Amino acid sequence: MARREARLYERLEGQQVECRLCAHRCRLKAGQFGICGVRQNVEGRLYTYVYEEVIAAHVDPIEKKPFFHFLPGSEALSIATIGCNFQCPFCQNWEISQTRISEGVEGLRSSHLPVEEVVRQAKLNHCASISYTYTEPTIFFEYAYDVAKLAKEAGIRNNFVTNGFMTGEALEDIKPYLDAANVDLKFFREEKYKKICKAKLQPVLDSIKKMKELNIWVEVTTLVIPGENDSRQELQDLARFLASVDHDIPWHLSRFHPDYKYLDNQATPVETLRMARDIGREAGLNYIYVGNVWGEGEDTICPQCGALLIEREGFAVRENRIKAGHCPDCGRQIAGIF
Repeated sequence: MARREARLYERLEGQQVECRLCAHRCRLKAGQFGICGVRQNVEGRLYTYVYEEVIAAHVDPIEKKPFFHFLPGSEALSIATIGCNFQCPFCQNWEISQTRISEGVEGLRSSHLPVEEVVRQAKLNHCASISYTYTEPTIFFEYAYDVAKLAKEAGIRNNFVTNGFMTGEALEDIKPYLDAANVDLKFFREEKYKKICKAKLQPVLDSIKKMKELNIWVEVTTLVIPGENDSRQELQDLARFLASVDHDIPWHLSRFHPDYKYLDNQATPVETLRMARDIGREAGLNYIYVGNVWGEGEDTICPQCGALLIEREGFAVRENRIKAGHCPDCGRQIAGIF
């Protein structure tokens, strides 16, 4: 795999470097890889090995990301490379996210996909946006940045599906080209982020607030896992945080299914998701959705008059009644990019 010099790093004494893309801020000696496993210090310079090396590329409905208030009913060209800066044992894309060049790439089947070809494919497939997803886009930031810049010039929007563990510098860098982000807020306890994800909570919270400040549209997803983050208190704390940032942040409550190293865990009871939805409403959140449960909570409802605005079935939009960003019945402005 070809290497390319990274963005956002500092050269230090003794051929050391500090990566400034994600909140790990890895300090690496010559020859060392970062926690992500795809960025290496080569003789005092930081390089990425995943530039234009795609492990997955698909056309998806934007609702699959999930985005419900960002170009609803449209399609997105979704791309990903290998690598991640988290080590979540319940990851549903672990085959690609937990693959690291630092551990060898035998059997890896990535495809070279130039920046220009990504944008061409998006146009060819009539995609309204490009989604940097499946793994963590911060890990392939250089690639995402160049694609997003070219896409923006072509009138195509860009979105990140992210764990939110990037630095403020990275967000400032990508801001001119990034229209939206769905942030996976996994827990609301520092010790759980450290123990389970091998990361930290506060940088994720800081990213959500920073995105709002930069006028990047934000939606948040929480995978509700029995015995891990489904207590009433933790869900209340999480919902209150979101409401303190913006009552209009859509909160997606996703049902957990056993995967990867969590095969012995039970799926989330629907009653738990309903409880979490009620907690979100009590906190004052205007848009709450239940995911991975067919027909349970996919529709967009006007928070003022209760009118059905967007009717969904799974990832399909059956009807969208929003007119110029407003409820057609009471005139309330509906938050989002429509």
